[in-house]
Amino acid sequence: MPNTTRVRLAALAAFGLLATASGCTSNHHAQGPGSTAPTADSTKPTTTTQAASGVLDSITWALPMGEPTTLDPAKSGDYSPNTVEANMCDSLLRVKPDYSYGPGLAQSWKWSDDKTLVLEIRPDVTFWDGNPLTADDVAFSLNREIDPANQSVNAPYFASVASIAATGSHEVTLKFSQPDELFFKVLSTEAGAVSEQAYVKKQGANYGQAAGGLMCSGPYEFGSWSSGQSVTITANPHYWDPTLQPKIHQVQFKFVPDASALSTGLLSGQIDGSYEVPLTTMKALANSKIGTRHYGISTQSTALALANPDTPLADQRLDQALALTLDDNALIKDVYGGSAAMLKTAVPPTVWQGSDQASIYKQGYDALPDVPASPDIAKAKALVAQAAPSRRTFTVAMAAGDQASLQLLTFLQAGAKQIGLDFTIKQFQAVDFSNLFYDASKRAGLDLVVANGYVEVPDPLASAPALVTPDGTFNWNKYSNDTVTSLLRQAQSSLDPAKSAQLFVQAQAIYTKDMPGIFDAAPNEQMFMNKRISGAPASLAYLNIPWAAMIGGTGK
Repeated sequence: MPNTTRVRLAALAAFGLLATASGCTSNHHAQGPGSTAPTADSTKPTTTTQAASGVLDSITWALPMGEPTTLDPAKSGDYSPNTVEANMCDSLLRVKPDYSYGPGLAQSWKWSDDKTLVLEIRPDVTFWDGNPLTADDVAFSLNREIDPANQSVNAPYFASVASIAATGSHEVTLKFSQPDELFFKVLSTEAGAVSEQAYVKKQGANYGQAAGGLMCSGPYEFGSWSSGQSVTITANPHYWDPTLQPKIHQVQFKFVPDASALSTGLLSGQIDGSYEVPLTTMKALANSKIGTRHYGISTQSTALALANPDTPLADQRLDQALALTLDDNALIKDVYGGSAAMLKTAVPPTVWQGSDQASIYKQGYDALPDVPASPDIAKAKALVAQAAPSRRTFTVAMAAGDQASLQLLTFLQAGAKQIGLDFTIKQFQAVDFSNLFYDASKRAGLDLVVANGYVEVPDPLASAPALVTPDGTFNWNKYSNDTVTSLLRQAQSSLDPAKSAQLFVQAQAIYTKDMPGIFDAAPNEQMFMNKRISGAPASLAYLNIPWAAMIGGTGK
């Protein structure tokens, strides 16, 4: 696992958490992060949907990425488990649909010095079993993330944490070995979720599984888990937050990894809604009168990552040449159905748009060089001639069944042929594709890997270090720049938000210019809801929001 980043593996073993597995000297144009107004079947990205107030007994929601392996917050870290778990286990901070964040179970906080963070825990919160949520429960939950025996997916985020202890009945103090500006925002994810200490100890290895369930304080309680079929959650009648009282008594999550089955379920009304709806299904729903397609802002992205440092494509001139063959407008229209943004660099603007320092990040992003609006084959051929690669045939890996990746690679193949290069597409089944991201030996013989994923924490430092520092887990091409590494480390150790943003922007300007790789697009979140319900956030931030508590009936 990376030191400040963790991977999210989708059903197709797509690349996660990170915005990409490579930076880009051959970047594409970027569009703005989009409107925040409610959407109605428009590809313009938004954050919210029409608020609803009607009460319903139950709804059925699809998990197109398949059955979760666990619901334990310390081990979730993926689309399916987070979609469910976020409604049950409150975190210390709460992220919002626009990727800003505010109080959660921690009603206030302060840095008493640059290595000491003090959290004040709400005094009026109880777990589902009626027991009060205490500072001891908070300290226990956070220490679970550090304990190697738990194999927490969040452990890398705690690398600079020296100690965590309850220092009062509703006070928790964290000591750090060095200042860490990123850590605080991590508490808005499942890494900051709180479980009841006594219950976790009683369930042991069964915690988060069908046999052990969960014990948290969120607006929904764990109900049942039918292996291979569904997970059901029920409304918590004693939820502490008056603004998020559930309007739906029961939510059943059905595991529907087959796109055809998902289309049928949504069109028939047997399934009320779903996040991560595949493009093919979104197209099938285009003329449906049973519900509405929604497109939300997202930190997801797609990259063509260099598989190893020995590939001739590590020569930036070849990356630039390939990018110059791609038609951005056609790519967005044909591969992403018009619901995506082309990017200039590795970290999508949505990651920082909710930050108080958004103007600094935007200024740095806007200063990055644009790419010609149309293909330039003559220039691309000249770059290939200059590079004079030792070979002109390359192999690119993708997840089997991923139609968007296949379409993207079809564009790449066509463009490459125009400049004398040839690409062979190699498709991998889910487990084998997943292994490519952790085992360098599995990438032997490959030149590129299609990497799809997302940035979970609303901070550029949650992804960039793993891509561009020498020990970065996803720095497969061994990119190294001492100035970049130093700037990123300084940015993370500065508790001055403006200074941290400025340092990151400086690093970004350098690695965007000189690191090889091809960055493609940032797809919007794709969600569908039956017309009888509304209220769910449209953005990818739903992964860390008790979103089901926002849904209600519409009376239709």
